[in-house]
Amino acid sequence: MTTRKPGTPKTARRLRSKRGIRRKVSGTAERPRLMVFRSNRHVYAQLIDDVAGHTLVSASTLEEGHPAASPVASSETVGLRLAERALQSGIRSVVFDRNGYRYHGRVKSLAEGARKGGLTF
Repeated sequence: MTTRKPGTPKTARRLRSKRGIRRKVSGTAERPRLMVFRSNRHVYAQLIDDVAGHTLVSASTLEEGHPAASPVASSETVGLRLAERALQSGIRSVVFDRNGYRYHGRVKSLAEGARKGGLTF
């Protein structure tokens, strides 16, 4: 993990929470880590094998053909798209890493979309 200085108290709180989560959550090839990152405009999700250090599957709102909907609806679409790609790769079970963000809004919507798409966690 990088050690950078956080810009705001909110960022510091999130990074501190993130470190605690990453101590406990780790992904393998059989059960990768579903990592969520949200910026002000977009949402990104990846399935990561931490043992090998590889990203197995990814999806984001930046992709071509992504519907311009509300941020929460867009996040659910990203979750569905990620689940579809994961199932094509033979991945059914994941470990959820909310990356220090609270489990509500866009993060919750993405998780529910992934579950609706067929992933279990």
